[in-house]
Amino acid sequence: MAERDERVDDGAGGGADRGGGGAASSGQQQRSGEPEGDVYEWFRRGARLLAQGNPAAAEQLLARAAGAEPDSRSIREALARAQFDVGSYAAALENFRTVALADPSDDYAQFGWGVAAARLGDFEASAEHLALAVAMRPENDHYRAALRQTRATLAARAGAFGPLLPGAPGYLEPPAGADGSGPGTTAGPGTTAGPGTTAGPEPTGERDRQDG
Repeated sequence: MAERDERVDDGAGGGADRGGGGAASSGQQQRSGEPEGDVYEWFRRGARLLAQGNPAAAEQLLARAAGAEPDSRSIREALARAQFDVGSYAAALENFRTVALADPSDDYAQFGWGVAAARLGDFEASAEHLALAVAMRPENDHYRAALRQTRATLAARAGAFGPLLPGAPGYLEPPAGADGSGPGTTAGPGTTAGPGTTAGPEPTGERDRQDG
């Protein structure tokens, strides 16, 4: 899954006393089955494991952190990335969805929602949320590539039942002046693909935005 800046911008770990006054000791945490450290440390370690290519271990720490700080968008998004990378697409979608609903302007959460929906076979929802991500970050190649693949899949599926109609998810406007009515008329770049197009956007690539 695409990378995100490793930072806490919405109070992750804010409820934990990092000075030790309100937090349990390491021995108490170990006896209760919790990992050492506070919520912020769980998040940092989980994000580091994820960046190192160990999403399964990252998921365990980040799930623990999300349970302690359920309103932290940073933790939920990192958890969603880990869940996506281990193939838990439904869980990843739910966490990306939670982040996107809390902040609809979060383009990365919309992207994550879109690619998770595609992995679950819901290409209509995928097209909707990937289109939102592209509208917010039109220069992002990964967003645009994922949207193209989802739209191609929708067009290929519709090919067995007729063309996509204007307004349908995945519909692409024809190029100016091309109505497809004359002999030998050809479609311009970006027109929908025919049957047999492979499905599913690829969620790989680095995230290149800076959080505000």
